[in-house]
Amino acid sequence: MSAQFSLWGAQLNTAHRPRRLAATLLAAALAGTGLTVAVAPAAHAAASDAVAKLPISSYSALAVDNVHQRVFVADSNVGYYLNSGTIAVYNFAGERLTTITTNQAHVSGLAVSADGSKLYAGLRDRIEAIDTTTYERTVVAYANTDYCGREVAQSGGQVYFTTPFASNVSQCATAETYLDAVIDGTHTRTGWNDYGDLLLEAGAGDRMLMGQPLNAKAANPFLTVYDTSGPSPVRDAARRFADADGKGALDLKDLALSADGSKVAVADATAGTRLLNTTDLSDAATGYQALPDGATASSVAFSGDGKYIARGAAATGSTPDLLVQPADPTDSTAPLEFVFEGSLDGDKVVPRGMEWSADGSRLFAVTTNATGGQYWLHIIQPPAVQYDARFTGGLTHSPAAAAAGEPLAVRGKLEQDGPAPAEPLKVKATRTDANGTHELGTFTVKADGTFTVLDEPDLVGDATYTVSYLGDLTHRPAEDITTTVSVGKAPTSIALTAPEEGSLSTGVEITGTFTAQGKALPDRAVLKVTRTDRLGTGTLSSVTVAADGTFTINDLPRTRGDADYTVSWPGDDLHSASSASATVYVRR
Repeated sequence: MSAQFSLWGAQLNTAHRPRRLAATLLAAALAGTGLTVAVAPAAHAAASDAVAKLPISSYSALAVDNVHQRVFVADSNVGYYLNSGTIAVYNFAGERLTTITTNQAHVSGLAVSADGSKLYAGLRDRIEAIDTTTYERTVVAYANTDYCGREVAQSGGQVYFTTPFASNVSQCATAETYLDAVIDGTHTRTGWNDYGDLLLEAGAGDRMLMGQPLNAKAANPFLTVYDTSGPSPVRDAARRFADADGKGALDLKDLALSADGSKVAVADATAGTRLLNTTDLSDAATGYQALPDGATASSVAFSGDGKYIARGAAATGSTPDLLVQPADPTDSTAPLEFVFEGSLDGDKVVPRGMEWSADGSRLFAVTTNATGGQYWLHIIQPPAVQYDARFTGGLTHSPAAAAAGEPLAVRGKLEQDGPAPAEPLKVKATRTDANGTHELGTFTVKADGTFTVLDEPDLVGDATYTVSYLGDLTHRPAEDITTTVSVGKAPTSIALTAPEEGSLSTGVEITGTFTAQGKALPDRAVLKVTRTDRLGTGTLSSVTVAADGTFTINDLPRTRGDADYTVSWPGDDLHSASSASATVYVRR
């Protein structure tokens, strides 16, 4: 839609998106808010996603006031020292309440005070406190002029911010950046500094994270934890990630502390989502599953109630850009996945672009388009409750006589409580045989709860099929269900076409067809041929089956009378033996 309109339309485009939350458009263009809201219908109440088109052309920070239910999004607008900045203010329903303009001073970092009364904003030459109800602005402290954009955090009752030392924006990526604080209304240097746009993140227990983006002056960036309980920050754990060969360096896009402060999650554009122990920044014993192929980590956030983690990414096509899942990495519940595409909801989650409400009821995520000139605010509500799911009636299979290399269908039924799912549920299946356990993939559950697992067992013997439902954010996992199938050899057959009579002078010609079901034979079958007449039984030359399964036997009988010809194949590890006979009367 044209940017000249005062109301922007935004909705979920789900018709062609695999595994995207189904939603319908709620036609509620809220006057003066620049918002159209899209929510999941009542029958598919797994989650809802309200989308607002943001009135900004660049992005720097997102902050949430849980006391007054306000969301603040900053437009940095760096590039020229007299540029003005913008802070767009929304409520938790997605209505834009106001827009704050910082004249001739771009705005970057944002942080909300613990009591929700103030929004601290990092401006070009100062730190301001903005009243979260009246929006009155007060200078907290003046600071060194910033051409690049600041990070702002409140931790341990003090306001911390970064100050990059650069005379123009071309120097920002490698600028020496200082960690500063506001102490008793005065801009104070903490003594900590390094190169690049240092990131700050405050969390539980008077802890603050500082991370360094990869840049030309930091080939092996750091991540560190500060104790901010005292008058000045004290560094605790610190880590650099590259090995002795310089590989594995951190490519930091975002960082977050878990609700209890015990874990640190890092959005690493190279490694994906890293999960670390806060005490020493060592790798957690269990990490999160990899992001989908083609997705590059850009953002990460823990919910305030400790239940969820949101992992944002940049991806194209139908690859998910956002995963919302249990914060506990040992919980195998399938994540809720979002795909963002185009002019209705952006293309990817921006770095540092996600925050949760304190109670975990809403995730606020900022997306941008491929070129980075337009922005959207998504307000996502994960389901408040989970429902039970269970397998019923056991598993059946067909055909009844399973054969190696032959298609086999294993069928069952999954029942689920609660509202109908927005997307069909999926089950996961494995086959365990003498060669180990084999992943068979996922299979869709139909509306009536039935599902079919398709397989071709490739080994003779018992095969145990296990079907699992891992759950999602709406449904709890179900207890696995199993069945053991006895897999036999695939059948083979030989068909002969023989004349009723032959002669000693012209001989006998017999044609035939060899058929093997199941897995293709590694080589053409070689058939044994015997002839029994009144002089006894003898073995003739073997015959090799042609590529189309046909073969021909030519014989010169040795005596008159009935000659019984028998053609046989001994079978192999995956195929049963077979034979066929024909009788020819031999004349002189």
